[in-house]
Amino acid sequence: MQPNSVIRGGAGLILALVIGLCAALQANGAQPQRKVVQIAYLSAGSPETHRHLAEAFVQGMNALGYVEGENLLINYRYAEGNYERLPALAAELTQMKPDLIVASTSASTRAAKHATATVPIVMVNVTDPIDQGFAASLARPGGNITGMSGQYEDTLQKMLELLHAAVPKASRIALLVNASQPVHANFLTASHDAAQRLGLELWLFEVQGPNDLDGAFAAIMQRHPDALMPLPDAMLFAEGKRIAAFGVKSRLPTIGAFREFAEVGGLMSYGNNPAESYKGAATYVDKILKGAKPGDLPIRQPTQFELVVNLKTAKALGITIPESVLIRADKVIR
Repeated sequence: MQPNSVIRGGAGLILALVIGLCAALQANGAQPQRKVVQIAYLSAGSPETHRHLAEAFVQGMNALGYVEGENLLINYRYAEGNYERLPALAAELTQMKPDLIVASTSASTRAAKHATATVPIVMVNVTDPIDQGFAASLARPGGNITGMSGQYEDTLQKMLELLHAAVPKASRIALLVNASQPVHANFLTASHDAAQRLGLELWLFEVQGPNDLDGAFAAIMQRHPDALMPLPDAMLFAEGKRIAAFGVKSRLPTIGAFREFAEVGGLMSYGNNPAESYKGAATYVDKILKGAKPGDLPIRQPTQFELVVNLKTAKALGITIPESVLIRADKVIR
């Protein structure tokens, strides 16, 4: 064998080994590592009461191919119902240089907006985003914010109608209001319009945080209203079980804006399904991560609303819910 043939044979062997190694790497799925997406998640609520909503968002992300610990990192911050903490939490999250911020409800969105004008923000369950200055229009929000609207003004009017239908004798309704939430001014206007049409009288009881609830409960007991309705709010949502228990103890029919309120003991609830909104927010996150501009993505409004009636609570209150209301219910807790 000639020397040059040995060289050619050795080179061929090396080439074969290289090709084989590349094939083996491909067979084992070796490929460039995907970028880890970093999302900041800001909520005015607490981890305990908000857990199922955060889980719904993660489920939505999972369905789109994002998995925590692999290609997704979520930094969570909760204000625990103390809205004054939100600006600092939003600033802290912004300093982490996230790819995107998910802001739960109006108060969190407002804090995120003040913290950054460049990081994309996907808001969830926000009422009247145009009036609050979060968007120029629903069709083309502009700026760095888009997401899911809550339509709570319409919801509140329907809540009063359903409460009146379920308990016709209840004419004096106590409204539990979080005075630290600016958007509640809009809620009060909508509630008063519906109350006037239905011939109901509304009594306002304001709180600033969870520590004020006992005082509000005492004030409510002194005035003896016929029913109680907490306005849609992250802090009041977090205290839903406590509010529902007060209603039963005080023999007050109650209605809330989220199905969870009826599930923890409230008499009724009516509104959009928050968990579905958080799943839907994941689709906006995915679009933005793939290059879409928040300002070009239309704000989505809820299209499905559900009525939940708790007959266990009705029995405890000595109330018979009319069949005309029960047949409209999407869920009846027996």
